[in-house]
Amino acid sequence: MSNQSSVTLAGIREWFKKKLREDNSATRLLAKVETKTKVDREYLALGVIGFIALYLVVGWGNDFLCNLIGFLYPAYASVKAIESHSSDDDTKWLMYWCVYGFFGILEFFSDQLLFWIPLYTLSKCLFLIWLMVPGKNGGTHLLYFKLIRPFVLKHQDRIDSTADKFKDKVDKISKELLSEKQQ
Repeated sequence: MSNQSSVTLAGIREWFKKKLREDNSATRLLAKVETKTKVDREYLALGVIGFIALYLVVGWGNDFLCNLIGFLYPAYASVKAIESHSSDDDTKWLMYWCVYGFFGILEFFSDQLLFWIPLYTLSKCLFLIWLMVPGKNGGTHLLYFKLIRPFVLKHQDRIDSTADKFKDKVDKISKELLSEKQQ
């Protein structure tokens, strides 16, 4: 899949099979299950993915699972990025968290409407996974550079002014409370 513009189903399947042969804890577990059950690890992985997808549609607590998927790996990758010497991965995950936070705010205010959309939790999970896709084809890169960055740069002075006023009011209130407590 070196040519990003011509992604085919066969190419995705080959990429998937290649990833299933890499050495990591998940593929080692799949290898053990494959040995014991004599079922190819590709089918095992697809079964797990299918189960998770079905659970996201009808399962109890499916929103928690979706949020866990959207949080767990990015949090781990963010810690690894902080500990690495490269700043490129730091930027990638900072952009992810900006988009994730923006999406979370939108979702909070539209939750009562989104609840009625069929397959919303599955769609949300696929959206969060798309945000994790690296490079210029990933959701984070696209949404950050097309929506969030232009908005923030356009309104940066107003945002900074409002944040400063808020900080001043909080400082004033905290000083008043502290002076009252000391009396």
